[in-house]
Amino acid sequence: MPTMLGTHEPLSRRPLRPSGPIPRRGRLVGELRPPRPDLDFASVATRRLLETSFATRPPSSSPRVESLPPVIHTSRIAEDDRLRSDYVRQLVQEAGPAGAPSVPVTIPKVIFQYWHDPDAIPADVRECLDSWEPLMKQGFQRLLFDDQEARRLISKRFGPPYVAAFDRCQHPAMRCDYFRLCYMVDRGGFYVDADEVYQGADCHTLLRDNNLKIQPLCYDQLTDTMVEAAVFLESRAYSPDWIFYINNNPLVAPAGHPVLRLALARSTGLLLRDGRNRLDIQSTTGPGNFTASVVRHAIDSDRGGKNRDFSFLGNWETISVSRWPLSYREDDRNWRLWRSN
Repeated sequence: MPTMLGTHEPLSRRPLRPSGPIPRRGRLVGELRPPRPDLDFASVATRRLLETSFATRPPSSSPRVESLPPVIHTSRIAEDDRLRSDYVRQLVQEAGPAGAPSVPVTIPKVIFQYWHDPDAIPADVRECLDSWEPLMKQGFQRLLFDDQEARRLISKRFGPPYVAAFDRCQHPAMRCDYFRLCYMVDRGGFYVDADEVYQGADCHTLLRDNNLKIQPLCYDQLTDTMVEAAVFLESRAYSPDWIFYINNNPLVAPAGHPVLRLALARSTGLLLRDGRNRLDIQSTTGPGNFTASVVRHAIDSDRGGKNRDFSFLGNWETISVSRWPLSYREDDRNWRLWRSN
C-alpha cells in the first residue's frame, strides 16, 4: 500500500526547463479501459511528414496559430517544436473563463506524491512533503508512492505493456512522470511534485469543476531563464526566443480525462519502441510529452466544436512554490545531471 501521509510523525520550484525537441488488460474505474499504447507517435513517417508537408510558418513578429494552413495536420502542430509553442501561446493568452460545471464534480480529494525510495527520502524533501499536511484539514487524503507501489498499481490496473513501459523508465523522474499519468487515468485526483512547498491557499477552488487544471510555462532561450507568468500571459506578449509549454506538475483532474489518456498512450508508445535506448525525459514522459497531448486534444476539440475541458493555473505560485536548492539536485537523482552524464 502507498504511504498514507499525515498519520505518523511529520516528514520533514523552479519550473522545468524544456530541453531539445518536445520532439489491455482489465478495466479501469468507471468501465474505462487503459489507453492503447500509440506506437505511431514520433515515428519515422511522422518525422518525415513534419519535414516535408505543408508550408513553413510565415515570418511574423507576433505569430498566430490561425495563420497556419487550415488543413494542417493535428499531429504536425503537436509534434513540431515551433508550431506547438505558437499554439500553446494562443491557448494561454486567449483562454476564456471556465464555464459553470454542468455535471457533479468527480475529482477525488486525494493529493498524491512520489519518491522512488521510501527509505531514503532526504530531510529537505521530507519538509516539502510535510508542508501539504494542512490539506488534511480541508478534507484531502494524502498518499506517497514509491517505485514498488507504483509498479504494483500499474500491473494490477493496466497490465503487462504498461509495466514494461514503466520498467523502461531509466530514471526516478521518468518513473514518477509515467506513474502520475497512470494514476490519474485510473483514479483522478491531485498530483504535485515532491519538491513543492504548499503556501496555504484554499485548494477547493481546484475542484469547482471537472476540468483538467494545468500550469502553463514559458522559457526564454536567450537568457536561459523562465519568463514570469504575469509577463507571458499578457495578450500578444511574444519573443522569438520564448518557448511556451505546459508543465506536467501539478495535475488536477477526474479519472480518465482525455488529455491524460493521450499523454499516457503517447509516452507508452515511445517507451515500448525506443525504451532500450537512453531517451530524453522531457519529450518522452515529461512536459514535452504532456504539452504535445494537450495541443492534440485542444485542436481536435476545437475542430469538433466541443467545449474546452481544461483550465490554466496562471497563479499556481499562490498555492505552491518549488523549493530550490535541495540536496538531491546535486547528484544524479537530479534528472538534469543524469542526462548530462
